[in-house]
Amino acid sequence: MSGVARRPGLFWLLGPKVRTKINRARTDEGRFFKTLLLGFMGFFFWSLIFAVIFRMLIYFRGTQGIGDLLASKLLGLAFVTFFMILVLSNVITALSTFFLSEDLEIVIAAPVEPETVYGARLIETLVDSSWMVALLAVPLLTAYGVVYAADWRYYVLAVGTLVPFLVIPAVVGSAVTLVLVNLFPARRTRDLLALIGLFAVAGVVALLRFVRPERLMQPEEFRDLVDFVAVLRTPTSPWLPSQWVADTLMSYLGGFFQWFPFVFLWSTTAALVVLGAWLHKSYFDGGFTRAQEGAERKGGRTRSLFVERAFAGARPSTRSLVAKEIKVFFRDTTQWSQLILLGVLVAVYVYNITVLPLYTGEQVTFLLINVVSFLNLGLAGFVVAAIAARFVFPAMSIEGRMMWLLRSSPLDVRELFWAKYWVGTVPLLAIAIPLIVITNIVLEASSFILILTTLTMVGVTFALTALALGFGALYPNYETENVAEIPTSFGGLLFMMSAVSYLAGVVILEGWPVFLYLNSRFQGEGAAFGATPVILGVSGATVLTAVAIWAPLRAGITKVRATDL
Repeated sequence: MSGVARRPGLFWLLGPKVRTKINRARTDEGRFFKTLLLGFMGFFFWSLIFAVIFRMLIYFRGTQGIGDLLASKLLGLAFVTFFMILVLSNVITALSTFFLSEDLEIVIAAPVEPETVYGARLIETLVDSSWMVALLAVPLLTAYGVVYAADWRYYVLAVGTLVPFLVIPAVVGSAVTLVLVNLFPARRTRDLLALIGLFAVAGVVALLRFVRPERLMQPEEFRDLVDFVAVLRTPTSPWLPSQWVADTLMSYLGGFFQWFPFVFLWSTTAALVVLGAWLHKSYFDGGFTRAQEGAERKGGRTRSLFVERAFAGARPSTRSLVAKEIKVFFRDTTQWSQLILLGVLVAVYVYNITVLPLYTGEQVTFLLINVVSFLNLGLAGFVVAAIAARFVFPAMSIEGRMMWLLRSSPLDVRELFWAKYWVGTVPLLAIAIPLIVITNIVLEASSFILILTTLTMVGVTFALTALALGFGALYPNYETENVAEIPTSFGGLLFMMSAVSYLAGVVILEGWPVFLYLNSRFQGEGAAFGATPVILGVSGATVLTAVAIWAPLRAGITKVRATDL
């Protein structure tokens, strides 16, 4: 043989993971049903987003003089939001793909060029952190093309601008992670990134909410038309890729295509990729070495003493299981630190309730306030379901390959389930009850609505926790390296669909007595209001809640018992 053996390339590194996903999809027995259901849900949400953006753009274009400015501003705001989400997501994802992945030792030992490793890991980071934003951008950009009657070249241009827009945050996020890992051990960097990222997201969410961008839909809030047009003409973010994308697409839709933002977008992307590859080649080895260092954990003994005192009368195995669940939760900073973002979202939720325009007249105001207070039960329940999907649904999957140890022990599976159930239910109750009570007090709802919604929310929380835990056991993922991927699986989708269906059933069953009560109050003090509708409605909701608690827990216990070790 002559010549030098060719070193493995980019496809050699990406091939095994691609083939693994393909083989896993082929061997999935329910792949047809899953594909059908996921396709239907994707089409439904795409259609919903498309319809909302389409109606907004039609309204904008009907506003003479400023319609295109409003459309451009909307596109810029959407992409600057995408950009902030992508940067934070890529920073956290790059830590796992570049430094904490289990196959890195094999990759580093292989005769592969550093630039090739960087390219493969960059693509993996890009896909893992950007697929959701890419899917959301499809109906958004399609709506713009339909409203402006664009030809096929617009859609090619949209893809050509979206690709570099997704690459730039991946390169920036990977570079930030590389720098931080060289300054701190990787596991401490993960803690730091989680806190910084969540504080940043929380600040952005609060800022966007309190700035009230919906004022652009109400020009009368500005002093005069000149101020309003000046705000619209001001670029949302002139030095960010989001504005370059908006300028490129809106210039084409307006019939005066500007090449500069498009060329500048691609040239910036190419320059950043080259810079990122150079940083990787220069500093990756030192960062990977530091990534093997661990992080010292404190506070575990304090939590153990708390569990011992709180469960003094319980069985030793129950105390051990509860202590294990609490330790696992606090051990992963990317888990518990999300409570910061959760707190900000709840505050924004309550703030949105306070600014609702409900005060239009004495009787109408009473009716609107109590209707909104009751319907708030469904919204608050959806918030609790989303939290349960993130923290309770992965509870069985995070056992990972240690599930065989639990199943081989004399421990009863029901005891394991109940430990996970109560560890998940108590924190959710601490969030759900204040959420529903505070919003009702802020709205000054009647005592009947306050008591009914509070008691119902307690039952809803118990049911949603059971649904999350049960579906998590029916559709586990013991092999994942990223806990955040578990709720986005097929089982997570089924849980959210079941949770929404359950919440709709509770609202419908209790809506009848609430309607009769509000109707009697609206007609006057002399109108009759019996207790029978309340008893029947609450009884129906109670039976539905009991079934929602019992059925998924029983199915989950049966599935775990039948698991082949």
